[in-house]
Amino acid sequence: MEQRILHEGSLLTASYVVSAVAEFNQGLRGETTMQLRVLLLVGGITAVLTQTAAGDDGMFPMSELGRLNLRERGLELTAEQLFNPSGISLVDGICRVNGCTGSFVSAQGLIITNHHCAFGAIQKASTRERDLLQDGFRAGSLEEEIPAPDYQVRITEDYQDVSQQVLSVLTAEMSFLERTRAVDRRCRELEQEAEKQHAGLRAEVSEMFPGRTYVLFLYTYLKDVRLVFAPPVSVGNFGGEIDNWEWPRHTGDFSFMRAYTAPDGSSATFAKENIPYRPRRHLKVAPQGVDEGDAVFLLGYPGRTARHRTAEFVRYERDIRLPLTVELYAWQISEMERAAAADREVAIRVASRMRSLANVEKRSRGQVLGLTRAGIVEQRSAREEELQKFIDADASRKQKYGGVLSEINGVYEQMTATGPWEIHFEQLRQACHAMSYGFYVVDAAAERSKADLEREQSYQDRNFEQTSGRMLVSMRDWNLRLDVILLSGMLERLSQFPEVEQIPALRQLTNDAALIGQQAERLLSETSLGDPEFVKACLQKSSEQLAAINDPLLQLLIALYPYYVEMRDQQKAQDGQLDRLYGSLLEVKEQFLAEAFVPDANATLRLTTGRIRAYSPADAVIRTPISTLRGVIEKTTGKAPFDTPEAVLKAWQAGDSGQFRHPRLQQVPVAILYDTDTTGGNSGSPVLNSRGELVGVNFDRCFEATINDFAWNTDYSRSIGVDIRYVLWITSRVYGAGYLLREMGVDPAE
Repeated sequence: MEQRILHEGSLLTASYVVSAVAEFNQGLRGETTMQLRVLLLVGGITAVLTQTAAGDDGMFPMSELGRLNLRERGLELTAEQLFNPSGISLVDGICRVNGCTGSFVSAQGLIITNHHCAFGAIQKASTRERDLLQDGFRAGSLEEEIPAPDYQVRITEDYQDVSQQVLSVLTAEMSFLERTRAVDRRCRELEQEAEKQHAGLRAEVSEMFPGRTYVLFLYTYLKDVRLVFAPPVSVGNFGGEIDNWEWPRHTGDFSFMRAYTAPDGSSATFAKENIPYRPRRHLKVAPQGVDEGDAVFLLGYPGRTARHRTAEFVRYERDIRLPLTVELYAWQISEMERAAAADREVAIRVASRMRSLANVEKRSRGQVLGLTRAGIVEQRSAREEELQKFIDADASRKQKYGGVLSEINGVYEQMTATGPWEIHFEQLRQACHAMSYGFYVVDAAAERSKADLEREQSYQDRNFEQTSGRMLVSMRDWNLRLDVILLSGMLERLSQFPEVEQIPALRQLTNDAALIGQQAERLLSETSLGDPEFVKACLQKSSEQLAAINDPLLQLLIALYPYYVEMRDQQKAQDGQLDRLYGSLLEVKEQFLAEAFVPDANATLRLTTGRIRAYSPADAVIRTPISTLRGVIEKTTGKAPFDTPEAVLKAWQAGDSGQFRHPRLQQVPVAILYDTDTTGGNSGSPVLNSRGELVGVNFDRCFEATINDFAWNTDYSRSIGVDIRYVLWITSRVYGAGYLLREMGVDPAE
């Protein structure tokens, strides 16, 4: 690539922000414990990073590695050993597995990630007769490995700053919606151009600085992924939602998968003749593990944080979006639990969805509590008041930036006013799965009638096969009775909003509360949107052809579609406005603070460092950072979610711990606690020792750290991983897959 972000003079600095406008809009920097100085240079900003003790606020992009004092953070590797796009480096052993992170741990494409990341593959392969969730899975050979049809593996290959090319399409006359559309189109053009130049690679542009900096990443995508080994859910999710987001944890949250390619090494979908992928580098497993105080670091793909947003954004999250998420998800989970209790087949089919909802619901509860207790809104408001005084103190600054904060807050006030209705209206087509299938069909017909670059990303030619394929796979889990309950419940909730009167199709369904259940029953019993073959056929039809189909639920989606498009366009307009405003806000904040901003996460590759470390969640309470197998036994009740498998109990009773016993604790370690900076997307990230060897697999945070998305604090921010010794012990000593250890270069007999 002709321009590297790591090169001097790059526009990219230590500040990175999230691009996904559907969930968040850009904002101010969050709370931080590390002060960073900034040197303002012509044409850009070069960050001079001032170091603190390892374990600080920061998910650093690869472009910043050369500026970090890695040795002071406890790492024995250089920046080039971590990431070197011109050669082989540790990053070549890291991959993204759907929405999680994974690591290659053998030359044969073997990947370790979380059990909850592989959960969808395990669940899809399970039946009442062959219940892999309950019993676990072990492939005795390559031929026995199970395809995971909706999984993909992504590997970062290269990156390029494309800010100038993206921003060149903007003009002062554009409306906010036009700005967003122009940027989206230009990003897609650059992606297509890059993919023509780099055959076989996938290009994706990510927004870094809001409205200021854009980076084009090149990825290898592997489309044939298979399940290799998974412990029973009573190991992989021991403690269930009771222990979720809590410490101490005793969960063996790991699984093994394998990536395959065509015989010539190119990316290909599943085929019997495919061969295991040969990564340029795989991680070395360190069976000796770690102890308290040891330095560790993570490489992974953290999803989205919101530390760069204003107080009004955080207020919207705390008061509107997060509480509604808790309410709506808790209700859906309770309905699924009821349905699952009566039928094991239903329980299998809803297991993945229910676990995903439960994870978000508990995290959201923690975030509401944490944001309130920590006073994040009040802290940010005070900082913004000081910033406004700084702006007002200079006439030229006031003229340029005087109204920026108030304009940003005006957008969030609008979101606060419309948020409850919009969130419920979105849930109408998400909670009821047949509604989601129908919306996709209607949206696809409308979008695919446009020129390719004008479409929503899901419907571009480069994405359509993948997104439609995933939806069709998900339809295997559709349940009519559950959908009737969820559709009825959402219609009842929507009937309480005055906005429903403006939508004739909804008004007709909700005008008589006593008949809402019957309306939902009629729509779903008479629809074919739960039939994959019907949906597949609909995806080939135009909007006019869909309108001629006599299907009541499909016709309802067609009637509602203009309102969904209007809402989507409004959100894009807000994003365009916020991009422009936050660009200005960042400029004046740099002048005010004279410091660079710790990077926000946006699903691109990041490094975070820390140490194995205890913490105190309450007065007079200290929680040590390594849990052990003894704790598993102490928690075991014989009933879910504390129903330890018989095989684990027998191995414990036999004292068969071998080399995996912690020399100080004299137990097999189960989980480890460390003060790195992580968020969603870091699930499955390798926990690496100072030499870059695998000592654990990240899977969670403590409940107090659920607000990491908004603010990080060394006192309460802790991440949790499964200790590599528990992984190896469960895999070999308990379930007899020692051959996987040998493949990873570990002798299971020592």
